[in-house]
Amino acid sequence: MRIITLNVEGIRQAAKRGLFTWMVEQDADVVCLQDIREKDYQLDDPLFHPAGWHAYFFDAFEDGYSGTAIYSRHQPKAIMTGLGFPGCDFEGRFIQADFDKVSIASLSVPTGLGDDDKQDAKNEFMDQFSNHLRKTLRKRRDFIFCGTLHTAHKPADLSGWYVNQKNSGFLPEEREVLDEIFYQMEFCDAFRQVNQNERQFTWWPDYNRAFKLNEGARLDYQITTPNLRRSVRNARIYREQRFSDHAPLIIDYNCDL
Repeated sequence: MRIITLNVEGIRQAAKRGLFTWMVEQDADVVCLQDIREKDYQLDDPLFHPAGWHAYFFDAFEDGYSGTAIYSRHQPKAIMTGLGFPGCDFEGRFIQADFDKVSIASLSVPTGLGDDDKQDAKNEFMDQFSNHLRKTLRKRRDFIFCGTLHTAHKPADLSGWYVNQKNSGFLPEEREVLDEIFYQMEFCDAFRQVNQNERQFTWWPDYNRAFKLNEGARLDYQITTPNLRRSVRNARIYREQRFSDHAPLIIDYNCDL
């Protein structure tokens, strides 16, 4: 089973850069997209519906903002949207596809950059998401949560980490939430399960210079329930073609949908 996650920063511009041509060549089972910035009714063009794929969108109330999507080669048993609070549901930040053996979600945590209100909204979102993760541990199925958390977990996940300790995205309280998810609740950071190398980034602040120098952050994750830890087989970050300031995170699992 191959799962891809990518923050497209606008699905229309990513499509113009060849996203869907690339996607259909990847032999993936499910592709999770974040920050699509389009309404569902604006995505009727066949460009956004490649042959052989099922497409599902959860858009934000605000035009040109946020939104998530799931593309799947296999028709899900059910689609769920939202997590039950305005900061998620009004902004289209969570969509989940339920298959026979596993549920896969596309998730977009808001950035805390800009001002205190944005940071407060991000912290509230992560509190609510953490509560949701606790609930999933009581369910008799496995989950994979894919998307942008806008937080680098460890110093190896961020260039210039020392000078960024007071900046949103690497604040101690943000990293503590990830510690709780990965260590106390024992969810699996699927990428780190098989790749412990430093400077493995999925986002670069400058499209040209920072990308060429590989000065960025690992902000995009695939988080699995504990039972799937040993199923993670391969993980890589695709850098050969650019669709946004984020890079696709591709992970192979030794299990089926």
